[in-house]
Amino acid sequence: MVAGTEKTTDAPWVAEMRRIRDDRDRAAFAALFGHFAPRVKAFLVKSGAEPSVAEDCAQDVMVTVWRKAHLFDPSRASVATWVFTIARNRRIDLLRRDRRPEPEDLTWGPSHEPDQSEVVEMNQETERLGAAIASLPEKQRVLIEKAFYGDLSHREIADITGLPLGTIKSRIRLALDRLRHAMR
Repeated sequence: MVAGTEKTTDAPWVAEMRRIRDDRDRAAFAALFGHFAPRVKAFLVKSGAEPSVAEDCAQDVMVTVWRKAHLFDPSRASVATWVFTIARNRRIDLLRRDRRPEPEDLTWGPSHEPDQSEVVEMNQETERLGAAIASLPEKQRVLIEKAFYGDLSHREIADITGLPLGTIKSRIRLALDRLRHAMR
């Protein structure tokens, strides 16, 4: 590859990503999907996934691209690198899931409905957890909410907040310790 050509060939995809990020532009996403989804599927099949699993995973990857477009940074990676990194991570998740052992005794049929005391207990625990989260120092509470309610990784939180990754990890660890003690 000639030096600088990646930036040139990536420029249209960067523009599409910006339109997705800034305007939630469906046409831009359709173009990105049309180009990358078949390539992601082929990548997954070559890495050992069944074609039907690769198809589902490729669609999931593209949904992630749509949902997390705000995290794309063209100064850090090309669009293709970013998309295929998501695909690689999703493939690793699938492999981990497939390696989990199945429980020996699966119960079939409808599960029992919780009785009223179980419902009350779950509601009380939910309220206690909400109060414990609300009582966290703001710097910790905000990060816990981003990590668990926003479903963001520590790296994504660091990118969004501009805080060092170590600070993010420390604050979340301290917050989880406080929550553990509060829920005892």
